[in-house]
Amino acid sequence: MRVGALLRRCGLLPAAALLAAALGASALLSFGQGSSLSAHELAQRVDRHYNRLHSLRAGFTESYEGLGIQRTESGTLLLLKPGRMRWDYNAPAGKLFLLDGKYAWFYSRGDSQVQRIPAKELDDLRSPLRFLLGRTELEKELDNLKLAGAADGSFTLTGQPKGPENSPDKRVSRLTLTVTADGAIAGIEIEEADGALTRFTFTGEVPNAPVPAETFHFTPPPGVPVVDAMPPV
Repeated sequence: MRVGALLRRCGLLPAAALLAAALGASALLSFGQGSSLSAHELAQRVDRHYNRLHSLRAGFTESYEGLGIQRTESGTLLLLKPGRMRWDYNAPAGKLFLLDGKYAWFYSRGDSQVQRIPAKELDDLRSPLRFLLGRTELEKELDNLKLAGAADGSFTLTGQPKGPENSPDKRVSRLTLTVTADGAIAGIEIEEADGALTRFTFTGEVPNAPVPAETFHFTPPPGVPVVDAMPPV
């Protein structure tokens, strides 16, 4: 099974395709007492916010609409640098995506196998998880980045992931980050070229939460085989 098909099947393709972004807009929005905020400045705030983190805990809601499918899921996100991420789903219960720094693991309770892919190949897909890992600069990843106001004093940064025409990034026609004034990502919206739309909303972010390293060790359930996913084409 190709990586794209695997991630779509697991409900994670839009997340895995999301990660790229660079800047090009110079729009200014009113901010504070007569001052203004540019897309460039807000992108830098996002970079600084996540580059300074050692760990993170947050709740998330994920919704997907496309290919005749509508799905809403939720759970808890845990992050520990370098390169470790865990998405524990409580709806549906038992679904897990885990990045241990070496491999990405995909498993849902009751599945007949565990799917595994080398972390470096997931990075090749420019996973949006890199935003939260603080391993990139928005201005080097998104084309035509634009700034707009959003509800509750937040802002949106919208752009198109960079990449060759035949790369997985080109599956994404639009990427929008909802960002607070201090650079925290409150939401991610990904529109794919085929019209599919995925939204992630993050709540209750706890920066530098105590997260034991063992949390990111995955042991397959007894009797469940591990299947290596094929590298992207």
